[in-house]
Amino acid sequence: MRTAKYGTPALLLSVVMASSVAMPTGSASASAAAAGSIYYVAPNGNDGAAGTQAAPWASIARAQAVAKAGDTVYFRGGTYAYTRANSACPSQTAKVDAITLNKSGSSGNPIRYWAQPGEKPVFDFSRMTDNCRIKGFNVTGNWIHLKGLEVKGVPQNNNRNAESWGIWVSGSNDVFEQINTHHHMGTGLFISGGGGNLVLNSDAHDNYDPRSNDGPGENADGFGSHYTPAGRPANVFRGCRAWWNADDGFDLISTYSPVIIEDSWAWRNGYVPGTTTPSGNGAGFKSGGYGGDYEANAPKHTVRSSVAFLNKAAGFYANHHPVANDFFNNTGYGNHPNFNMLGVDSRGAAVGRGNLRNNIAYTGTATSNMSGTNAAYNSWNLGVPLSDSQFRSVSTSGWDALRQTDGNLPVLPHLRLAANSALIDKGTDVGLPFNGSAPDLGAFESDGR
Repeated sequence: MRTAKYGTPALLLSVVMASSVAMPTGSASASAAAAGSIYYVAPNGNDGAAGTQAAPWASIARAQAVAKAGDTVYFRGGTYAYTRANSACPSQTAKVDAITLNKSGSSGNPIRYWAQPGEKPVFDFSRMTDNCRIKGFNVTGNWIHLKGLEVKGVPQNNNRNAESWGIWVSGSNDVFEQINTHHHMGTGLFISGGGGNLVLNSDAHDNYDPRSNDGPGENADGFGSHYTPAGRPANVFRGCRAWWNADDGFDLISTYSPVIIEDSWAWRNGYVPGTTTPSGNGAGFKSGGYGGDYEANAPKHTVRSSVAFLNKAAGFYANHHPVANDFFNNTGYGNHPNFNMLGVDSRGAAVGRGNLRNNIAYTGTATSNMSGTNAAYNSWNLGVPLSDSQFRSVSTSGWDALRQTDGNLPVLPHLRLAANSALIDKGTDVGLPFNGSAPDLGAFESDGR
C-alpha cells in the first residue's frame, strides 16, 4: 500500500486533529488497563460489596464513586434496567439523567467503563417514568472511555419537548468504542459542547421520537455533534454505522469546531424505523449548517471514505453550510440526491459549497446545488459510464452484519469495485492511502493492479 502525502494544509490539519484523539488498540488498551485498579459491576451485584470479580457492585454510580484516573471498571453481561432518573424533574421541560459520569480521568489515564470481554452488558432505559427530558448517559467528565456497552430505549414521557437522548456528551477527550445505541425516542449519541472526542466502531439505529413537540421523527438522529465552541479539537466519528433513524444518520448542525467522519456508513434514515413511511429530514451525512443562517466563523468539516445509500433525502448534504466542507472518496447510492452541496453566502443567498474529489454517485439522483463547488475527479465529472457491473455487488442488504472481533466494520462485497472496474485508479491524490497509480473512486480502495 502506498501512503500519499497530504497535499493541503487544511487536510493535514484535519488528520493531525483526528490522530490526536486517543484511539485504543488491542494490546495497548489491555496494558493501559492493567496499570490502574480493576473493579467489577454485575446485574446481580451489591453496592455494599468489594467491587471484585467475586463480589461485584451493582451500579455504575457506585463504581464511579471509587474509580480514579487509570482505573478500569468491567461490566458483566446482562441487563441493567432503569426506571427513574438520579434526580427529580423540576418541570416537564427540564433535563434529568439516569446515569451521570462527571468524574474525569487524565491524558493517558482515562477512567474506563468496559464490557467484560466476551460479554454484553445492556443498559435498558425503556421503563423510565420521569415526566421530562431524559438522558440515558450524561457524560460531562473528560478522559472517559466507554467500550462494548449496549444502550437502549430512552423514552419521551410527554409531548412538550423535542427529544430525549441515549448518550449525551459534553465532556472532552472521551472515547466511545463499540457502543450500540438504539431504539431511543431521540438521538443515539449526541455530542454537545465537548471537543476532541472519538466515537469509534459504534452503531446507532432505530431511533424514533413519536412525541416530539415539532412533529414525530424530526429529532431522532443516529449520531450528532453540535454546539462545540470554536477552537476546540475536532470530534471524530470513525468506523460508525447509522441506519433506520427517523431523522438523519449523522448531523453536524450548529457546531463551531470541526468534525471528521471517516470510514462510516449511513442508510435508510428519514423513515419510521423498519418501514418506508417518511419521517424526518432523512440525510445520511448532514455536514453542518446553522438553520440557513450565515456564520462567519463556521469550521470546515470532513466526510471521507464513507457510504450513504437509500436515505430518504441526500446521502451527503452541506445543509446551508457557509464554508466548503471536504467530501473525499465517498460512495452515494440510491439517495435523492447522492450529493447535495446547498450552502449559503454572506448575503444569505443559496450557493454551492464543497470540495469534492474521488466520489461516486450511482442510481437515485447524482447531485444538486453544484454550481460554485470545487468538484473534480468524481464519477459525474469523468464521463465514466456507471453500471452494476462496475461493482462486486450492489446489494443493500446485510450492511448491519456483525462486526469483526476487533470491532471494525464487516468486510462486505457491496459497492466495492469489481476487479475490472473503470473506476479503479481514476481519482486524484487527496492524502489518503491508495494502491496503484492513483486513488480509486469511492469509499473502498481496491487491491490495485
